Amino acid sequence: MATLADAQAADLPIKAKAIEYVKVCSLYGAGFWYIPGTDTCIKIGGYLRVDSTFNGGGPHGQPAWSGDSGQRNRYFDNFMSRSRMALQIDTRTATEYGVVRTYAQGDFQFNNFGTSNPSGFGGASIPGGLSGTALDGVGGGYVSVEYVFIQFAGFTFGKSASAYATPWQGFPSNISSFLMGGQNTDTGVNNIQYTAQFGNGISASIGLDDPSVWDRTAVYNLAVGLNAVGTSGYAYGGSHSPDIVGNIRVDQAWGLFQISAAAHEVDASYNILGAGGAPTNLSEISGHPDTKWGGAVQAALNIKNLPTGPGDDLKIEGSFAKGDSKSVFSTASSSPNFAMFGGSSGGAYQSIGFGATTDAVFLPGINGGTGDLKLTEAWGTRGSFTHNWDPYWNSSIFGAASWMHYDGSSTDITSAKGQYCAQYFASNKLAGNVSADFSCNPDFAVYQIGFNTRWTPVKGLTFTGEVQYVRLDQNFSGTAVLTPSAPKPAAAYQFKDQDTVLLQIRAQRNF
Repeated sequence: MATLADAQAADLPIKAKAIEYVKVCSLYGAGFWYIPGTDTCIKIGGYLRVDSTFNGGGPHGQPAWSGDSGQRNRYFDNFMSRSRMALQIDTRTATEYGVVRTYAQGDFQFNNFGTSNPSGFGGASIPGGLSGTALDGVGGGYVSVEYVFIQFAGFTFGKSASAYATPWQGFPSNISSFLMGGQNTDTGVNNIQYTAQFGNGISASIGLDDPSVWDRTAVYNLAVGLNAVGTSGYAYGGSHSPDIVGNIRVDQAWGLFQISAAAHEVDASYNILGAGGAPTNLSEISGHPDTKWGGAVQAALNIKNLPTGPGDDLKIEGSFAKGDSKSVFSTASSSPNFAMFGGSSGGAYQSIGFGATTDAVFLPGINGGTGDLKLTEAWGTRGSFTHNWDPYWNSSIFGAASWMHYDGSSTDITSAKGQYCAQYFASNKLAGNVSADFSCNPDFAVYQIGFNTRWTPVKGLTFTGEVQYVRLDQNFSGTAVLTPSAPKPAAAYQFKDQDTVLLQIRAQRNF
C-alpha cells in the first residue's frame, strides 16, 4: 500500500505557471492594450480601401490634366482602380518625461496606371523601384511606408506630417488626393520638430523638413530648351539645407485657427546641362547660379458646431509662396505640370492648354540671360463645407484655386517671363509658325470644385461617391505649329483654356 501511494503521488500534476492575460489600457483611448510583461500600451488598426476613378489620370482621384489622359489619346484608360490595406501600429509608454510614442503605417497596394502606352507603362517609376509591368501584373502590387516616427518630450523624429501642414492636410472634406491650393504632407516627410503646449488649446511648433521629396517642384535651366507644353529638364541641385517650418495654433471647442510659415532653399545644378537636364563633362566648369531662399505662409480656419446641424463644419485656408510652389500646387504625389488638349476653331488641328509648375527658372549669361535664379510665385486657397443629414449620411462641397506667376513681361529679357518666352519661341521654332495674334504668357491658374456624399451603414464602413470639375486657365493666345509628345502630330494648335470632369467612388472599412 505504501508503494502504491508513492506511485500515485509521483503521478500528481505539477502546478501550472499562472497565465498572464492581455489587459486593456484605458490611458490613451479605445483599442489600446498592454503588451504582456510590460508597461507599454499598443494599438493595432488600419483600413482597407477600394477606389475607382472614371475619366481620371490616377486611381485616387487625379484629374485628366496631363499625360495620355490629358491628351485624350487611344492609350488612355477610361477608368482606374486601386485596392489598399493600411496597417497602423501605435505604442505608448508613460515615463517621467511624459509619454514616449512610436507610430508606423505601411500600405499594401495594387493599382493600374491608367495607360497602355509602351513608352510610359513598362518603365513607370513607382515606390520601391518596381516597373509598371510588375505592378500591373497578376499578383503584382507593392508595399509603401507612410508614417514612421518617435515622439518624446514634445519632440517628433522621423517621417511625420510637417509642422507647416494643417490637421486636415489636402483633404478638407474630399477623397481625391489632388485638391491643390495649399500644402500637403499626408504620407509624412522626414523631419525633426518640437511642439510646445501653452494651455487653453494654444500651441506652437517648429521643425526641420527634408525638402527633397515633398517640398520641391522644379528649377528650369532655360538653355536646355522648352518642349511644346512648356516644360524642361529638372535642374535642381542637391538638398543643402532643410526647410525651416513652423506654426502657431489655437485648437478649441469652436474649431481651429492656424498660421504657418516655411523657409525653402532654391539651388540650381549647373549652367551647362545636356538633354533633359542631364550633366555633361562641361557642367562642373560652367558655374551655376547663386542659391536663393524662398518660402511660404499659410492661414487656416476650421469652424465646428455650425447652426446648420450637429457635426457640420467649415474649413478654409489661403497660401502664398515664392520659390516654394509645392506649398500651393501640392498633391499626394509630385506637383503636376498641366498639358490638356481639346477641340478647336479657326482651322487648327486641336486646342492646347498647359502650365509649368516651378520654383525658379534661369537663363545663363552665356545664353543671353542674366544668369540668376528667378523665383516664381504661387497663390492658393481651398476649403469645404460638410453637412450631416443624419447619423448615416453626410455630404460635402469643396473647392480650390491655385495661381502660378512668372514676374516681368514677355518682352523683358531680364525677367522670368521674358526669358521663358524667348526660349519657348526658340525651342519650338515658332518663327513664321504662329498666328498674328500669338502671345506668350506662362502664368496660369487651376480651379477645382467638387461634391461628395458618404453613407456609413455601420460603424467603420463608409461608401463615398465624389464628382470633381477642373478648369485650366492658361494665358497663351493665338495658334502655333507645335510638336507635342507622341502620338500627337506636328500640327497647328490653338491655345485655349481646358476643362475636365471626373467621378471617384470608394468603399472603406476602418478597423
